[in-house]
Amino acid sequence: MKATEVRDPESSSKPGIWLVILSGAAGGAVAISLMEWLSVRASVPVFFVPFATSIVLAMGMPAAEPAQPRALVGGHLISTFVGLAIVHFTGPSPWAAACAVGLAMVAMQVTRTFHPPAGIDPLVVVINDMSWGFLIAPVAIGACMLAAFAFGWHNLIGRRDWPARWW
Repeated sequence: MKATEVRDPESSSKPGIWLVILSGAAGGAVAISLMEWLSVRASVPVFFVPFATSIVLAMGMPAAEPAQPRALVGGHLISTFVGLAIVHFTGPSPWAAACAVGLAMVAMQVTRTFHPPAGIDPLVVVINDMSWGFLIAPVAIGACMLAAFAFGWHNLIGRRDWPARWW
């Protein structure tokens, strides 16, 4: 099955769909395990790493537009950048975090990088008063690693073409 194909609801009765579902679920479990392991090794608490829902999306719905690399990587980078800019100018506060999330949503829409899981990034950044280094590690490195993992898993293990488009 190609990543660009849309499954109809009645296809769940076909035996092959279970292979697709289980392959995605296994990939998600492996990716979460790797994320946790890397988080411990880097001494970055896993709740600071905003990729759990991105993993679920990229592995479970690989044909979805928000699961494509442009949205996956770009959404996290843009949302984190917005959060960092807001916290830099206003400091950490609940209202600043709310404003950052709203602005990140606008920025993702305008740049065609809308990735709903990245909506948590500005909240994490502002509430925890993260430094600019957070944009590089864990966000940029992690988002690129997740895209690379999804590419490898879907094309080698899941036996489907991913991504539907790179950019």
